[in-house]
Amino acid sequence: MPPDTTPPARSAPSITVARRSSGASLTNSEAGIDMRALRAYRLQRLRNELKARDLAGCVLYDPINVRYATGSRNMAVWTLHNPARYCFVATEGPVILFDFHNCEFLSEGLETIDEVRPATSWFYFGAGPRVEERAKRWADEIADLLLTHGSGNRRLALDHCDPAGATILAAHGIEIQDAQAPIEMARRIKSAEEIACMNAAVAVCETGMARMREALRPGMTENELWSILHQTNIAMGGEWIETRLLSSGGRTNPWFQECGDRIIRAGELVSFDSDLIGPFGYCADISRTYFCGPGKPSTEQRRLYRLAWEQIHHNIDLLEPGLSFRAFAERSWTLPASCAANRYSVVAHGVGLCDEYPHCAYLQDFERGGYDGLFEAGMTVCIESYIGEVGGDEGVKLEQQVLITETGIELLSTFPFEEELLAREI
Repeated sequence: MPPDTTPPARSAPSITVARRSSGASLTNSEAGIDMRALRAYRLQRLRNELKARDLAGCVLYDPINVRYATGSRNMAVWTLHNPARYCFVATEGPVILFDFHNCEFLSEGLETIDEVRPATSWFYFGAGPRVEERAKRWADEIADLLLTHGSGNRRLALDHCDPAGATILAAHGIEIQDAQAPIEMARRIKSAEEIACMNAAVAVCETGMARMREALRPGMTENELWSILHQTNIAMGGEWIETRLLSSGGRTNPWFQECGDRIIRAGELVSFDSDLIGPFGYCADISRTYFCGPGKPSTEQRRLYRLAWEQIHHNIDLLEPGLSFRAFAERSWTLPASCAANRYSVVAHGVGLCDEYPHCAYLQDFERGGYDGLFEAGMTVCIESYIGEVGGDEGVKLEQQVLITETGIELLSTFPFEEELLAREI
């Protein structure tokens, strides 16, 4: 037998492997969390909600919804306002991800995705005067998927769809429904893996909060202090922060003023709301108010802080499975009349991959903007407080993140309150 002269197969040089290594990825079981179980749970909950509404499937554009359904991410903040990436989820059939230009490889290894195709973008930046042409190409492909995998059901849910695409889908005989309702209801109950992811996000957030507390000093700007939370989040595997809600001194009243170049002075309050999207894409939504020394808080600062602390703890103690949102509003802590007009937008809200269902309105706002429902075991919610006198000098923002269990609640946020502002140890 003549000798085998076939050259041996060449493996990639070790330096090439090293250069391409990115550490733990979304497809692995990270930090002891079973990511495959997490993805399977989320996708099945979405499909259960679609089936309950007699929907053949959904098309999701919101990157948070795409993340929930598939576990895949790509340029999340950019695609929040540039609809360049979407997925089709059949209620009984495949999950097909349509990704941005040459990004198909990013979802390799995700068992929740059956196929990846290039996206057809038809927003004006990408399509210009060819919007109608591109929208027709998009709608024809979506209609074909629905006809192939819908078993005759032409009811399709979408979370976002501009008029041109909706009109063409309707011409195909497709009945368009809102996808946000089923996906919000799917997201409301968290699995053990989701709670583990959220705990990781809270840990990162509270690390950043501790660094902020340690760094706070007169003479630094609001932006300088706020940047510490951003840096900590990114350095520890987090993703972004949704708002710029940090203010100091007189800018703490009324609430919702964004941080800026104002110099923080000794003796002032500094209030902030983290709104942090941390590791695994989960949200840590925690608020605290610090006192900037040296010196001691004033009697008025302590009074405001104590009121906010009482509101938070009174309302947390109300939470239990089966409590309705209206009953919660009726029993919740009563704001002083002088603070009522400056009240926060909600008493409580759900939290997961971001702020989500439910939105629990104050009783005085219930008829205009509230809705009823039930708290359930497995929900994660944030309890809110903002206390600021109308026309007052300063305000206090506090917020706790909790898990509702079969028997009550479990605190997810454990960052300490300010003993000096409470004027006692707690």
